[in-house]
Amino acid sequence: MNVKLHGFFRSGSSHRLRIALNLKGLTYEYIAVNLRSEEHLSAGYKALNPQGFVPTLETDGQVLIQSPAIIEWLEERYPAPALMPADSLGRARVRAFAAIVGCDVHPLNNRRVLEYLRGPLHCDQGAIDAWCATWITAGFDAIEALLAADRERSDYCFGRAPTLADVYLVPQVESARRFKVDVSRWPRISAVDAACGELDAFRVAAPALQPDAIA
Repeated sequence: MNVKLHGFFRSGSSHRLRIALNLKGLTYEYIAVNLRSEEHLSAGYKALNPQGFVPTLETDGQVLIQSPAIIEWLEERYPAPALMPADSLGRARVRAFAAIVGCDVHPLNNRRVLEYLRGPLHCDQGAIDAWCATWITAGFDAIEALLAADRERSDYCFGRAPTLADVYLVPQVESARRFKVDVSRWPRISAVDAACGELDAFRVAAPALQPDAIA
């Protein structure tokens, strides 16, 4: 399979897709899309992805957009190793966990929201950090409680191997640190992040290790 991943090193949704691809053992060509220079708004890129968002995945002549849809496709197309539990109740719980990040936290601190805060609303960096910390804290408080309540999990969010929940959580932890949120206040989240960081699939997906990373 010929796979091209269009992404930005620091994009949380690009980060989660890199992790998912790595966990599936799939190789891909990484094509950097420079959000800082607004390359994602260019006519050429929007011909590929009309939303002008990252990531975009090209595979065998097909174009896939939106990281949740792409990861779901990966799970269906390459079922092993599985990112979802075998039972329906477990899958519902993992999806809900991922949705806390994907629906309730990440959209409120992604780039286009922050650019609106900086631009039309004239917010300084301190106000932006406080904005991001508010939603990260709310989401992480809930996630920490879910982790504490699960007596059957091991080092990861669910069960004894990484799932979709970990794929979503780790990039959000990275983002939290960038916005000066002290993640140590959530010991279970910190432990999951550390355990995932021991795995190559997560380690090599880190923003700092991408070819377009800015020192």
